[in-house]
Amino acid sequence: MSDPLKIALVAEGPTDFEVIQAALKAVLPHPFIITLLQPEATQPQMGGGWGGVLKWCHAAQQRYNGSLDTDPTLSGFDLLIIHVDVDVSTFQYDNCGAGVTELAQQNNWGTLPCSETCPPVADTVAALMSVIQSWLGQATPGDRTLFCLPAQSSGTWLAAAVLAPGHTLLAKGECDVNLENRLANLPKGKRIKKNKRDYQAHAPHITQHWTKVKGLCTLAANFEQTVLTVVRSL
Repeated sequence: MSDPLKIALVAEGPTDFEVIQAALKAVLPHPFIITLLQPEATQPQMGGGWGGVLKWCHAAQQRYNGSLDTDPTLSGFDLLIIHVDVDVSTFQYDNCGAGVTELAQQNNWGTLPCSETCPPVADTVAALMSVIQSWLGQATPGDRTLFCLPAQSSGTWLAAAVLAPGHTLLAKGECDVNLENRLANLPKGKRIKKNKRDYQAHAPHITQHWTKVKGLCTLAANFEQTVLTVVRSL
C-alpha cells in the first residue's frame, strides 16, 4: 500500500484518541492518517464521552440507511473505527440526560446497564456490542468498519503498557472499572491523569510495549487481529 491508510475514528474523547493511535502505530506496518470525527469541535451539540458516540451513531442512521462503507460522507476513508469503553455497560441512558433516555425509548435501543459477571469480560463485550449496533439502527457496519472496545477503558491499555508486570493496579485486569481512576491517584511522579497532555506523553509506551499490552488485555489482541484482517482485505 503506497499511500497512507486513511482512518476515521469515532471515540469518546481525546485521551482515547491518543491510546488508539498509539496502538495502531504498533499494529499497522505502513503509514496512516487518522482523523477524529467525534468528538469534533465544529459539532459541539454532540458533546463528548460515550454519549457523544451514541449521538454520532444516531446521526449516522438518520443520515444514511445502509452499509457505513457506502455512506457518502465517509467515502474518503479506508477504515472507520468506532470506540466505546466497556465500562459503558455499567451506565444508563439517564447519565446522558432525559433527552437521550427519550431517544432510547423511541428508537428501541438496547438496554443499559448491560454488564455481565466478569471474568470473563467477553460476555459483557457481547452485550455492549449489541447495544452499540442498536444505536446505529439501519446504518449497518460494513467490511471496513470495526469496533474498539477496551476493557474496562482505554486507560487499562495505558496502565498495562507503563506499569511493571504484577503491579497491584493490574490485578483485576480487564474487569476493574476503577483502574483508570486509580492510575490517576498513584503517588506523585507516577500518576497519569486522564487528560490529553498526560496520555499523549505516555502513549508511546503503548506502541513500544504493545506485546505486553496484548498479554494483559485480551481485547487489545482482538483489536489487532480485527484491524489486520480488515486492512489485508482492502
